[in-house]
Amino acid sequence: MITITGVTKAFHKGDVNEVAALTNVSLDMAEGDFITVIGSNGAGKSTFLNALAGSFPLDTGRIVLGDDDVTGWPEHRRASLIGRVFQDPLLGTCAGASIEQNLAMALKRGQRRGLGLGVKAADRALFREKLAVLGLGLEDRLKTTTGLLSGGQRQALTMLMATMVRPRLLLLDEHTAALDPKTGAMVLDLTAEIVQAQNLSALMVTHNMAQAISLGNRLVMFHRGEIVLDIAGEEKRNLKVEDLLRRFSELRGGEGVSDRMLLC
Repeated sequence: MITITGVTKAFHKGDVNEVAALTNVSLDMAEGDFITVIGSNGAGKSTFLNALAGSFPLDTGRIVLGDDDVTGWPEHRRASLIGRVFQDPLLGTCAGASIEQNLAMALKRGQRRGLGLGVKAADRALFREKLAVLGLGLEDRLKTTTGLLSGGQRQALTMLMATMVRPRLLLLDEHTAALDPKTGAMVLDLTAEIVQAQNLSALMVTHNMAQAISLGNRLVMFHRGEIVLDIAGEEKRNLKVEDLLRRFSELRGGEGVSDRMLLC
């Protein structure tokens, strides 16, 4: 169970440029909830994920992951419990390290590290097994420097790294937006497979309403720093893009809205 209660965050406080990025946001996630997150630009989607990851201190609120109240934990400590994949494929891996070195670092997440071989023979066998599932031939390129991989290959590798040790929460911040459609679809399929196979609790920000509807068991919509819609079950399964546009328009007091306004 993941409990997020009353999270509030404002930037540039006391300044003319003060922005209320998140306002009293609360969300309960059951084990295995896969929640897609949509909303207009500046609605607070990525800020919410950053708040969960510990990228900045909260003004108010509480974040509890299982039995751990992580509200006061710094980002590096939360990383032992949280897996994350960013929009930019360059952010999730160490470009100067090899594929196997990146995976070895991911395998040690949350563990004490001492002196010893960075990559062991047993680790390599595990890495080849995991990489073979991708169908990208990376299992035969363990020594390849990660910076030489394509964006799609690096993002697929990042997905493996984020889930090599099962995270308590997986954060996906528009992680296919920078990829071409074919590669993006591959990474999205991989995402769905990993989340289902490990029964992960995941939050996925997307600007694609069709993806938001088809993936996961819940959908939440952010608007002006607040969650204004939380749909699950049969209601979500019956959703259409037009329904989301209409609901968003209603929340704006009947003001017309297009998919471009909502998601760009």
